[in-house]
Amino acid sequence: MPSSHTPAPRCHWFSTLAKALDPRSGRRLAVLFLGIILTRGRRTLAGWIRAAGLSPQYRRCYATAAAVGRRTERIAMRLLVEVLKPMVAGAPRVVLALDDTPTERYGPKVRGAGAHHNPTPGPAGGPFVYGHVWVVLGLLVGHPLGGIVALPLLARLYIRRKDLGAIPGPDRPEFATKLVMAVDLVRWAHGWLKTWGRAVWVVADGAYAKAPVLKALLALRVTMVSRLRKDAALWTVPPARDPSARGRPRVYGEQRVSLAKRAGHKGGWTTGTFTLYGKPVEKRYKTFEATWRPAGGTIRVVLVDEPKGWVAFFCTDPTASVADILGLIADRFSLETCFRDLKQVAGAGHQQVRGVASNVGCFHLCAWSLTLTEVWAWNQKADELVAHRAASPWDDPNRRPSHADKRRAWQRELLAEEIQAVVGEHHDPARIRALAHRCLDLAA
Repeated sequence: MPSSHTPAPRCHWFSTLAKALDPRSGRRLAVLFLGIILTRGRRTLAGWIRAAGLSPQYRRCYATAAAVGRRTERIAMRLLVEVLKPMVAGAPRVVLALDDTPTERYGPKVRGAGAHHNPTPGPAGGPFVYGHVWVVLGLLVGHPLGGIVALPLLARLYIRRKDLGAIPGPDRPEFATKLVMAVDLVRWAHGWLKTWGRAVWVVADGAYAKAPVLKALLALRVTMVSRLRKDAALWTVPPARDPSARGRPRVYGEQRVSLAKRAGHKGGWTTGTFTLYGKPVEKRYKTFEATWRPAGGTIRVVLVDEPKGWVAFFCTDPTASVADILGLIADRFSLETCFRDLKQVAGAGHQQVRGVASNVGCFHLCAWSLTLTEVWAWNQKADELVAHRAASPWDDPNRRPSHADKRRAWQRELLAEEIQAVVGEHHDPARIRALAHRCLDLAA
């Protein structure tokens, strides 16, 4: 009969994150992280359990996934402070990215699922997708070889008010909009980042450039960069105040600013070269200061002349440079790439669990496994991460390692450590035979 003893984890990061749970569940979670990395094919929770060698404890593993869903902030705090802090040690500021993404789910008993707008319908896709929607906060870090990389930290499950009634009372969360969730995520991160003594900037999709988010970030002294609506109600900057004048100084000017007229005017355009997406790009732009009520005061506006028409961006810090604003707008795309890898490589949404806490826990485990994989591969040489390309001569040898390449390289290292632990010093035929069966199970 197989033993129910939990094997020891082989990565100190797994144990570091698992300390946020009860010691018994934490030890199980540390080993479950190993299964998340080693699982191939469809990444269900059952597949994680088999790859981790925890099949005799499968019921407790499902309970552990739900426990993770109730302790996400504690685990994310350990990830941020103990794993990711050294990666931004020399940066002048800490940059966070905000956006939401859906994961497809099926079945009427999946709690919290509903019909949501599909951001990437494709040629044959529908305008809606049935499943969960996650508001995700990521940390943007510059990689010396791969440019900017987004590392997911924490997420919130958005459930429409009409879908909350299908969830039983004890497990039913309170309704919150995506804007409220975004503010909660930034407030949580700022509570830890403010102790680092560096400025905190947030770059977000234009859907989050609303007054509830902007004013909350202004109170936290967090700078926000985002897209600006073309019909935004902007006003001029008030003139310098006479020192002898009485009353409070004006915050907003008296004249309305039309972005369409500013963009349509032939004068005032400037051409500059900026580093976007890892390479120098020439842009034609206009920049000026304006006041905007949702932001609570003066902002820096940048108009960019693109081939398909002009677009507008803004920063709540009026002293910000055009290079900073356009660079962060381009860096935000790394979060979109992160969402793709999170679903296709890490398998977010494939775990086949029903409860709200279990779904939240499994999504975060996928997100944290992606972050840990990127951190593990950070200082690895590119040729070591893509060693398997020798079997694919059609592949581009100069292509930078993808997240799938990094995960495969980490899988090889973890399995090599396991093989070395079994055959390195002892020659127990039973243990070698068990290891051979384990490797075959992982391969097939």
